[in-house]
Amino acid sequence: MVTSITLQAVGAPEVMQLQAGAVQAPGPGQVWLEQAAIGVNPLDINQRKGAVPIALPSALGLEGAGTVRALGAGVTEVAVGDRVAYATGPLGGYASARLYPAERLVRLPAAVSFEDAAAVLFKGITAQYLLKASYPVGPGTRVLIYGAAGAVGQIMVPWARHLGAHVIGVVSRAQSVERAKAAGCNAVLVFDAATLAAQVSELTQGHKVDVVYDSVGRVSWEASLDSLRPRGTLVSFGATSGAPPAVEVGTLNAKGSLFLTRPSLAAHTASPQEYQQRAQDVLDSLAAGIIQPHIWQRYPLADVASAHAAIEQGRSQGAVVLIP
Repeated sequence: MVTSITLQAVGAPEVMQLQAGAVQAPGPGQVWLEQAAIGVNPLDINQRKGAVPIALPSALGLEGAGTVRALGAGVTEVAVGDRVAYATGPLGGYASARLYPAERLVRLPAAVSFEDAAAVLFKGITAQYLLKASYPVGPGTRVLIYGAAGAVGQIMVPWARHLGAHVIGVVSRAQSVERAKAAGCNAVLVFDAATLAAQVSELTQGHKVDVVYDSVGRVSWEASLDSLRPRGTLVSFGATSGAPPAVEVGTLNAKGSLFLTRPSLAAHTASPQEYQQRAQDVLDSLAAGIIQPHIWQRYPLADVASAHAAIEQGRSQGAVVLIP
């Protein structure tokens, strides 16, 4: 028997329902994947809440890891028995087994467990394109990273440091400061929209930062813009406080000819080739010890509501993984 999570309506964590199903035969280009671990990401929560619209009824989940059990016609990328993971759509990751496009599967090295893969691949690819494509971080780059103690931040911070950056982390509460420091931040600030930009300026002797990675959205918008040096870049990639406000183009000019981007994982993994390259960079960085999975908690798939609640309420201190 196969178990999976479905949504009939958006809302609180309790709208997610566990249902039973049957094993399915893969079609052309597909595999039947038996899953051992499933990653939980902020995007899942935004989809469940309705902040990111999806067609209903719907499955949920974009990240998982497991073993290939059957192949559809024309599949050459993987073989039955291969250990694999994935970190993009189609939706349906919250399941004990599922159909999945073979060309979007990433083979796992023997040293990477299913749980570690499910904890790091989606977040790692996000960190990879943010640090290497949205803004090319290198030696001497001054960066400001929101959520430095969170699951994505715990990957971004050490990776940015490895690339040679000076990292100022931002956390939402004082209790998270030590965790952000342990991740590798040179300095850590507790978020206050009224004082953040001035604190950043003081820490950098008035130079401010080259790039801000803002996963918060609405409440941090002005502080982020004001933390940038002239011709600096604001990378807005999240919305934990709500969607960022509309921006007047003239504002970017007035604040120092700033650059602004709102990147997405989908746009940075659109082709199988680019997707595989970014995923391989993540796995290589994991093998080299540059980044770590940092699993905070494991939940049974049937208890997915508790997993979502922990993240939504700010209680999680790293990656959250579901076990079918």
